[in-house]
Amino acid sequence: MSSDKIDFSHSKYDFKDDIRYQHLSKKGLDENIVRTISEIKNEPEWMLNYRLEALNMFQKAPMQSWGADLSELNFDNIHYYASPTENKTGDWEKVPEEIKKTFDRIGVPEAERKFLGGATAQYDSEVVYHNLKKEWEEQGVVFTDMDSGLVEHPEIVKEYFGTIVPSSDNKFAALNSAVWSGGSFVYVPKGVDVKIPLQAYFRINTQDVGQFERTLIIAEEGASVHYIEGCSAPIYSSGSLHSAVVEVIAKKKSYIRYTTIQNWSNNVYNLVTKRAVANEKARIEWVDGNIGSKVTMKYPCIVLKGEGAKGEVLSVAYAGTGQEQDTGAKMIHLAPNTTSKITSKSISQGGGRSSYRGLVKIIEGAKHCKAFVQCDAFILDENSRSDTYPKIEIDENTATIGHEAKVGKIGTEKLYYLMSRGISEKEALAMIVLGFVESFTKELPMEYAVELNRLIEMQLEGPVG
Repeated sequence: MSSDKIDFSHSKYDFKDDIRYQHLSKKGLDENIVRTISEIKNEPEWMLNYRLEALNMFQKAPMQSWGADLSELNFDNIHYYASPTENKTGDWEKVPEEIKKTFDRIGVPEAERKFLGGATAQYDSEVVYHNLKKEWEEQGVVFTDMDSGLVEHPEIVKEYFGTIVPSSDNKFAALNSAVWSGGSFVYVPKGVDVKIPLQAYFRINTQDVGQFERTLIIAEEGASVHYIEGCSAPIYSSGSLHSAVVEVIAKKKSYIRYTTIQNWSNNVYNLVTKRAVANEKARIEWVDGNIGSKVTMKYPCIVLKGEGAKGEVLSVAYAGTGQEQDTGAKMIHLAPNTTSKITSKSISQGGGRSSYRGLVKIIEGAKHCKAFVQCDAFILDENSRSDTYPKIEIDENTATIGHEAKVGKIGTEKLYYLMSRGISEKEALAMIVLGFVESFTKELPMEYAVELNRLIEMQLEGPVG
């Protein structure tokens, strides 16, 4: 088998804009920067106090010693706030020209026109555009940036903000809580079914910048919504930091699907905390695609709080040269008759390292719960690595648990069989890998599945590596 690689190309996203920023904080973090962010946003006093308390937690919390190597991450070399404009708009033509060109190239407005119920675009620290179709507005659906959500729906934000992911959860959750900016606020009233997806797109443009969006999604009883986020950044010689916090709340008999497709450049540290709570007979699905970044540490967590709740995480991760994907999922069963499923697929190539790190926990008294975990890994060369760190804690003897894990290389017999049918080695390799991730791509809207497959198939255009 040759050394040709599948090219999860970043070329579509690797361009930089010459933007004059309205606000660009000095590097490093102190109380004055936190106060300035809150003042620019004209926030209520309770949010400023929340930020300052979180800053104190961040400064005192030790750097975690497990997982990926974060020794090169320098908190003093990061801009914690970079605002390209003081105005956000619902009119695409009013977005500043250079920023509009960026999102045009990525395809955000085209996607909105074709198949989205609403769209938000964030550029570094601030949302520059958001829009929700009138048919959902008329039914009481709220889809806006988190800053606007705090202003326009203060009671809801104050009730739920930080209740699923408290500032004390970990060092990076504390950091986000101190300097958060942008992100999405989604509220779906009782019984409303948002039939087409809502999308947010997050773009890092500036070198040595941190992006700290905050997302809060609430579906009331019987409501339904699909939220999609995409992420990208240009390549710089030094590292950028993306540290989001996402809180998802599914009320009784509601349904939420959260889909992430990220293609960060290989200088970005992607260190996020994402957690959901499913109440009685609610269902939450997390579809998580991780391609790119220098380091990703991401473990979406679903807390099955109400009887009959269901949770599912389906993830795929690709680790190429100089990349480490430390990903997985957590399922916490707190109520009887809850069901969870985790399916994780990873690909390692060119010396990259992928790891599955997960937790399934069923507490005593949560009777007749069912949980299943499946971890599959493909290693495409001798220099790459894949690890699995599953943790299962069962305190209830009525539980039904299943766990499967497979690590393998592409069999030469499969490759040669396809080649014997006139298919080139590169095409055969791509076909095998596409088949490996098919269970993931078939869960995506068609346009996203096509884009993901193109990222794999780009190696057909010529030798890579």
